[in-house]
Amino acid sequence: MKRVFFFLIAGVLSAQVTYDQLRKAAPDNWFHYNGQYHSQRHSLLDQVNTRNAKKLAAQWIYHVPEARRLETVPIVVDGVMYISQPNEVYALDARTGRAIWQYHHQPALTKGPNRGVAVYGNKVYAGTPDAHLVALDARNGSLLWSAKLAEASDGYWCPVAPMAINGKIIIGIAPGDHGLNGFLDAYDAETGERLWRWNAIPKPGEPGNETWAGDSWKTGGGDTWLTGSYDPELNLIYWGIGNPAPDFDGDVRKGDNLYTESIVALDANTGKMKWYFQTTPWDVHDWDAVEIPVLVDAPYQGQTRKLLVQANRNGFYYVLDRTNGKFLHGSPFVKLLNWASGLTPEGRPIRVPGVIPSIKGTKTCPATSGATNWMSPAYNPATGWFYVVAQEGCGVNYKSRDAFRPGGNPYMGTGYIESPEEPWQMYVRALDLTTGKLQWEYRQIGSSHYGAGLLSTAGGLIFAADDQGTLTALDARDGKALWHFNTGQAISASPMTYMVNGKQYVAIAAGSNVMAFALQE
Repeated sequence: MKRVFFFLIAGVLSAQVTYDQLRKAAPDNWFHYNGQYHSQRHSLLDQVNTRNAKKLAAQWIYHVPEARRLETVPIVVDGVMYISQPNEVYALDARTGRAIWQYHHQPALTKGPNRGVAVYGNKVYAGTPDAHLVALDARNGSLLWSAKLAEASDGYWCPVAPMAINGKIIIGIAPGDHGLNGFLDAYDAETGERLWRWNAIPKPGEPGNETWAGDSWKTGGGDTWLTGSYDPELNLIYWGIGNPAPDFDGDVRKGDNLYTESIVALDANTGKMKWYFQTTPWDVHDWDAVEIPVLVDAPYQGQTRKLLVQANRNGFYYVLDRTNGKFLHGSPFVKLLNWASGLTPEGRPIRVPGVIPSIKGTKTCPATSGATNWMSPAYNPATGWFYVVAQEGCGVNYKSRDAFRPGGNPYMGTGYIESPEEPWQMYVRALDLTTGKLQWEYRQIGSSHYGAGLLSTAGGLIFAADDQGTLTALDARDGKALWHFNTGQAISASPMTYMVNGKQYVAIAAGSNVMAFALQE
């Protein structure tokens, strides 16, 4: 482990981050992977706005050695920024990008990516490629404790940005595509003791196990590889669950395959499931339901309700009552969707016969890459709209018989290719929160790979980026581009914003760099 320390900001680094601060999340800071517990990714900062966005200019660049395609979302606490890549965590001066300290995890396995860290008390928490959760001293990056999540030799690894909740650190695991069963863990933030574990695949005698034919539950998948959301009032954690295994051959696992492809609500104290909603029962398209569940209190049909909304990889936009998981609304948010003709009153997909993987290949829309993916959405309370990165495209899905092989080997039952007839095209789309009706769309130029997430601000802006390396500021009300900057490297992360000494910054990981922008003085 290597540490570099500048004493000029030692007082800042020694500050404690309390649960109350995490709940209220002052806009100067960016405490969570998605900004706040509700994952709206909407900042109250408005120094940068629709009138002056054209004056944005790069302020600093920090190059992460040996990084290639960073997916980290920076966390900022009182002027200190924390970023990560597999095996490494960095603390930076958020004003200048200068390094404060670095942590290097050993053994340094090469599995990745890593999507970020969590902060709580005087500690920084990160998952590792060898399936550990580490707690670092926020003052100098020294290792305080390490907790094993699972056996790395079995193939497990951890790309997840942890979530800190009132003395607990919540973290998920990957990869379900190897037939490794997923789970969600809670650890004591001070000691690293595991407090509870919720298993995504129910064992015999547990509710839901009957949805797995024979012993197929043993290699059922259902990983938890993207950070969820939390409602402090209900004390419920909301998390999206990944695909069943093998991915494309559903013949060996007949049934709905709970709780894969589900949104689950768990009691934060005990880990017990309060409710679930399954988006794609018996999924044979690899449509992980891990997309960020966004929590909004808003009127629905004349009554204010606690809503949970999600744009799902399967092409449907869902509105649920987050107190009980009741399905309220669902509609497509992409045009290319051929596997289902709609949803039942309960939200269950009405499948189109024959649109499943085959030996010869079956055209499926959206493609396995999804109508969206890990790219974080956003919600702006001023417009009442939900913003999402949408992917239009189809794939050709193939199926063959596969066998589970221990040790972290893929267990997918073959795979897919992108359809050459429908080239992959990405959009930023604004949807009405409760109806999913399209308000506007912005077509991203030349997109051909997974893109970046979104950021909404009180300045009336939506910040979006793409795999071509361009960061763009859009008008939240009409989608018009107001500013753009070519970073020179592909972007697969989500932007965030913070303020230091009265100056608002917008930061994003681009390729091997982290870049910060502010108004030109």
